[in-house]
Amino acid sequence: MADKQKRDYYEVLGVNKNSTPDEIKSAYRKAALKWHPDKWVNGTDAEKKTAEENFKEASEAYSVLSDANKKARYDQFGFAGMDGGSAGGGFGGFADFDLNDILNSVFGRGFDFGGGFSGFSGFGGGSRGGTVKQRGSNIRVKVKLNLQEIAHGVKKKIKVSKYVACTHCHGSGSEDGSTETCPTCHGRGQVVQTVNSFFGQMQTASVCPTCGGQGTVIKKKCSHCGGEGVMKGDEVIDIDIPAGVGEGMQLTVRGKGNAGPRNGVNGDLYVLIEEEAHPDFERNENDLIYNLFITIPEAILGTQAEVPTVDGKVRVKIAAGTQSGKVLRLRGKGLPILNGYGSGDMLVNVNVWVPKKINKKEEELLNQLAQSENFKPNPTAEEKSFFSKIKDYFN
Repeated sequence: MADKQKRDYYEVLGVNKNSTPDEIKSAYRKAALKWHPDKWVNGTDAEKKTAEENFKEASEAYSVLSDANKKARYDQFGFAGMDGGSAGGGFGGFADFDLNDILNSVFGRGFDFGGGFSGFSGFGGGSRGGTVKQRGSNIRVKVKLNLQEIAHGVKKKIKVSKYVACTHCHGSGSEDGSTETCPTCHGRGQVVQTVNSFFGQMQTASVCPTCGGQGTVIKKKCSHCGGEGVMKGDEVIDIDIPAGVGEGMQLTVRGKGNAGPRNGVNGDLYVLIEEEAHPDFERNENDLIYNLFITIPEAILGTQAEVPTVDGKVRVKIAAGTQSGKVLRLRGKGLPILNGYGSGDMLVNVNVWVPKKINKKEEELLNQLAQSENFKPNPTAEEKSFFSKIKDYFN
């Protein structure tokens, strides 16, 4: 679909952002049945190509909208958010998907085609034959980051307990390296089943249950791994985390999950971001909020104050007569925008500190000042409005 402009995922499935998971699943089911390549096997070349593109497009849309984390990223960042951490060098796009997994979740195991897209008749000229490699399972880990690491990006080394290739048989599962042709699939790695549907009879190919799609079986199993080709082990993995990530985001490191049985394909490593609370800042997406406290004389006379940011301290001017609750905006002093340009802002919330205890002399001075007309409240209409203060956060 690289030769045409990418369509909005909601438009592809005919749903909206408020659609429920069941509604999204139902919409994809209709699209998948409509554009299934086997339905267009007798169509023209143009019709087959259209069916293939529309089926891929619908499957890609469903892979994103059916996943709560991916959907949230797409709603916030659009297609830019689907690149995951690709800018960090090692993360795959969120739009990557396993078609068989999608079809299995929607239609049941009868749609296990074994060979991915090539398993469809009329799909890219693929065939139903051919052995497949078993895939290792995915692993999910949590990584805790502080605000400095989020602001600038960071390289992390993490030790992961996982299944790795057996060192004795080098992942083959065979004690002496010998194998024989699978008696169930006769070396094809797949078994063919005929399924009746309202389109007529459809043949589906699934992975052979005896050899797991390898086409061969082991004569003598490895004494260390029992013929699986994998064993428990540890691996230290380098992770590049891009700047601007946030709590709950999930990044994918391709091929760093559990090793696949018998030299199969490795699963993926999912990295769930946890954000440490900062003692000075509150985060609002890419903006940072800092509470600055000043004295009553400073609020009346005006002053300059030192404010911390993620890149060091800056000085801000507090105008004379500043009211408590005034918000100062420091442009670009927030957190960088993930997969985008620029940064959020620093919002400095000015609070006038009122002493809880005063001495006798201070009490006398305050009683004198209290008689002055200048110290009697006389707010403007804007200052009276609670909503005018709230607007300061967005202007």
